[in-house]
Amino acid sequence: MTFPKQPVCMITGAATGIGAACARRFARAGWAVAIGNFNDETRAAAVATEAACQDDGAPTLLFDADVGVDDDCRRAVDKVAAHWGRINVLINCAGTTRLVPHADLSAIDDVEFERIYRVNLIGMFQMTRAAASLLGETATQERTSSVINISSLAGLNGTGSSIAYAASKGAVNVLTLSLARSLAPRIRVNAIAPGMVDEGLLHHVLDAQSYDRIVARMTETSPLKRVSQPSEVAELAWFIAAQAPAITGQVIAMENGLLLTGS
Repeated sequence: MTFPKQPVCMITGAATGIGAACARRFARAGWAVAIGNFNDETRAAAVATEAACQDDGAPTLLFDADVGVDDDCRRAVDKVAAHWGRINVLINCAGTTRLVPHADLSAIDDVEFERIYRVNLIGMFQMTRAAASLLGETATQERTSSVINISSLAGLNGTGSSIAYAASKGAVNVLTLSLARSLAPRIRVNAIAPGMVDEGLLHHVLDAQSYDRIVARMTETSPLKRVSQPSEVAELAWFIAAQAPAITGQVIAMENGLLLTGS
């Protein structure tokens, strides 16, 4: 079988937000892009992301994967392997949350913790494990393969949509360090920890009025008086993957200065 020559970027949770922006960024750079769809609710958005990448001239492949299910992760990697024969970059972007005030301890239980961890942490590990062999085989002496985990400011300062979400992202940061050690030298592993990102997870779990209030509050709180856009996270992911061969085992915060405020 003859495979196309473009490098391949595989992205989970690529239907909307940061994942979709990453797909577009790599597509514009001429990469082949494997676009991960989480479930039936996100399929239409994933198809739209695929169409946009095709408009940018990129070869595309749409795959379905609930990353919390190990068999889904393995099937997704097998599909990419059969289609393109390699994975140069894996971006673990699939995530979930629910807004629960941190002080209301009785409002969150073990079921919610396990639901959040199943996607945000275990799913990230399972997808990386499934792709690790092919990532390693794809790497060359001149060009390592790369895993980029989408973390959160919540994992650095214990804020965010819920205690379970913050804890899951803190665990993602440690997972990133462990994987970076384990998968070197052929595979680099890094994490990006954004602060508030417009059209991110909260956009999908809140009504419009509540969401606008949070954006306004985060804009005012930030020293830079702004929130980030998905395209900005995608640009950093692109830099890490394509332009930063010496960077591994790092959790890179991009939070408009919120860490300076202790917020």
